[in-house]
Amino acid sequence: MNDNNLLNDRKFIMVSSTASAVDPAGPTEFAYRESDGIIWGDYTGDTVVHGRFVGTRNADRIELTYVHLLKNGERAGGQSSSRIESLPDGRLRLVEEFQFAGDDTLHVSVCAEVA
Repeated sequence: MNDNNLLNDRKFIMVSSTASAVDPAGPTEFAYRESDGIIWGDYTGDTVVHGRFVGTRNADRIELTYVHLLKNGERAGGQSSSRIESLPDGRLRLVEEFQFAGDDTLHVSVCAEVA
């Protein structure tokens, strides 16, 4: 996975997370942009009103910092490290380990590319 713009204009939805239950009728949706290994984007849905992320990709690894506003008015942020996997149908899946700032708990989420 060496394409310098591999994730550009790709959209993903969260399918599971150890941090919270995922609402299958309204999962968090992520829009990725990439230019020469620099990653940025935004997300919304489920408990998130609006979120932003920025980071880098090296081969099949993504390192991000994120921040979002929750529906209850609170803000949350942290860092994540994701592994990019290929699905049999050609879509991508992101398996992410993340931590909220100020919390030592390591969470795992899985996002699948929207066809």
